[in-house]
Amino acid sequence: MEKETVRIENFSDAVFAIAITLLVLDLHVPDADTVKNGTQLLAFLKGEWTTYLAFTLSFFSIFIMWVNHHKIFKQIYSRNTAIMFANGLILFLVTAVSYPTALLARFFDGDASNIAVAIYTGIFVLINLSYNLLWFIASHNKKLLRPEITNSAIKKIRNNYLYGLPTYLIAFGISFQFPEIALAISMLLLVFWAVSSGKIKMIQE
Repeated sequence: MEKETVRIENFSDAVFAIAITLLVLDLHVPDADTVKNGTQLLAFLKGEWTTYLAFTLSFFSIFIMWVNHHKIFKQIYSRNTAIMFANGLILFLVTAVSYPTALLARFFDGDASNIAVAIYTGIFVLINLSYNLLWFIASHNKKLLRPEITNSAIKKIRNNYLYGLPTYLIAFGISFQFPEIALAISMLLLVFWAVSSGKIKMIQE
């Protein structure tokens, strides 16, 4: 069976690359007029710790999303309009990650940290839902999938994406009162997705 999703995957790879590049725009060097020596430079860099935290967290989040996107399209061989729009929704949300990242960098160390973290965790709730939607559409019609894929593999991939949703919702819910804990949960979810991406394998009949 000839794979029909090559153009979708190539376009998606380009969007992921752009999204991950946008993150670096929030990293700033100090003005040479205000930083005169090494001590002042170190003080500036220490003061930017929230920016580095937000950049690192979002970089690896997008990278792991790209890995999972690549894995899932190893199983999808054909496309229809619904798949293309579901994939477009994923790409839209991925490119939007840079904005809540900037909010997190600017407001995490202040009184508005709960709202910044809520927006940040909220977008990942939407991204998780969009991945679930993509797989639901693709697996609903088995003819769209790799010919050799088993029903067991289809179910395993579905459960893999569903398992993350409650945790994202918990992180979003508690972010209004406990933003630090919510962000820690987001970090743990990165580890979960990094590990679980290896479970999306080509299982032969």
